Amino acid sequence: MKVTGQILIIEDEASLRKTLARILQQAGFEVTTAESAEQGLDYLKTTKFDLVFTDLRLPGIAGLDALKYIHKINPALPVVLFTAQPDINSAVEALRRGATDYLLKPLKPEIILERAKTILLNQQKEKRKREIANEIENLQAELKQLENGEENESPNLPETKAKDRFIKHGKLVLDLHTRRVSIKDEIINLPPTSFDYLLVLARHAPDVVDFQTLVAEAQGAQAEMREAQELTKWHIHQIRQAIENDPRNPNRLITVRGTGYRLVTD
Repeated sequence: MKVTGQILIIEDEASLRKTLARILQQAGFEVTTAESAEQGLDYLKTTKFDLVFTDLRLPGIAGLDALKYIHKINPALPVVLFTAQPDINSAVEALRRGATDYLLKPLKPEIILERAKTILLNQQKEKRKREIANEIENLQAELKQLENGEENESPNLPETKAKDRFIKHGKLVLDLHTRRVSIKDEIINLPPTSFDYLLVLARHAPDVVDFQTLVAEAQGAQAEMREAQELTKWHIHQIRQAIENDPRNPNRLITVRGTGYRLVTD
């Protein structure tokens, strides 16, 4: 599958901004650049983007505030941050607030391309899966009506099959279409990336999912053990706040010390 997409780069350093744009354009992506968060937000209001790369430290609107405004415009838009080593704590805080990933400066061209291709490929696959599922549902509905001798009537679109749309573990239900979580029919909202982490845990439940697998499957990124552990714990914190009766004494999302986490059904 050819990976394509519209990418926005927000970076105040002109040479880096131009280099990143050239690298991504040569790989076949459509790229728009902005020298400030304000300019980037203006572009986001008028143009549909598939991915945003942005520096964590920007003049004017700071990176964490920019992330909030970006997701206010488009809650599901993947955002990858650039950061220098001293900004690691801020980067992890940004991940807790829904950023997709962070990259350490100096940026390597191959890492930029790998992140862009992985994130956009996952988007395209999910979109195509939904399209195929809808096509199958339409054909099944039409076939059923033909069998019932109702070929002259317009087929009604059936509801998506629960087994395809929902993942259920006891009282916990994940809706893959609306990307929402519910417990005992109570809707719980999670940041997009934290939802992806919970989805990975749910698909593997009740098995243990190690830190690196969690990061790879939830964010499409490769990380060293320590980095993966640091990235994961913030999303686990978000999930526990949402699904546990007592987040300090979790009984649904269990820590397996030194390894990872596992989701336990009720």
